[in-house]
Amino acid sequence: MTATVRSPFTAPVLRSIACLLCGALFALCTWQVLARGQLFRWDEELSDGMRAAAPPRTAAELLSDIGNMTVALPVLAAAMALALWLTRGRGWRPVLCYASSMVVMALVVTGVKSWTDRTGPMGGGGFYPSGHAATTTVALGGALLVVAAWLSRALLVVAWTGVVVLSLGNGLGLVWRGYHWPLDVAASWCLSVLLLCSAAALARRGPPRASRRTPRRAASAPPASSASPPSDSSA
Repeated sequence: MTATVRSPFTAPVLRSIACLLCGALFALCTWQVLARGQLFRWDEELSDGMRAAAPPRTAAELLSDIGNMTVALPVLAAAMALALWLTRGRGWRPVLCYASSMVVMALVVTGVKSWTDRTGPMGGGGFYPSGHAATTTVALGGALLVVAAWLSRALLVVAWTGVVVLSLGNGLGLVWRGYHWPLDVAASWCLSVLLLCSAAALARRGPPRASRRTPRRAASAPPASSASPPSDSSA
């Protein structure tokens, strides 16, 4: 209907590359957290520097709140309702795929939090990865992808820019307020892109089409000869 912007979510090759890259980065971050490796130590040093340069508390708090379920989920739900209304209920497949990505995200984040049990900047446990950062990216990205077919190229560029800016702002706010380490947020972004790419691939893979080839007609029997049978003449 409208020209689409090529992105890791719409181009199959870019989508595969993004899945492999983000999956590898998420695995690397998780390994470093479990092993308390060099990346883990750099992460804590970076967090101290970012918190020292944080903006006023109110601004940082507003950015961190974007990842609240009461903020992000209504945006995704509204986009899904709009897509179903525009397709008169026939566009249920993308809606189901992006709704499932939210469920999978919650399950993975909960499981990895329990597994790593990383201490947060202000104490406590279970801070890796960031559920708020993942919720923001998956909800806003999924909301845009589910209605992308009805947006013009220019509007898509603006919308994707907004999603990226809000996701980055949310992650920065979480670190500035001391709710998460930078590595918690970065890992959630990688997980979110991986889930969105997978959901986009499933959403674009429609039901198998019926074969357009018509079956060959059975070979018809040769027409019966109209000639009369030979007479049984005797010499």
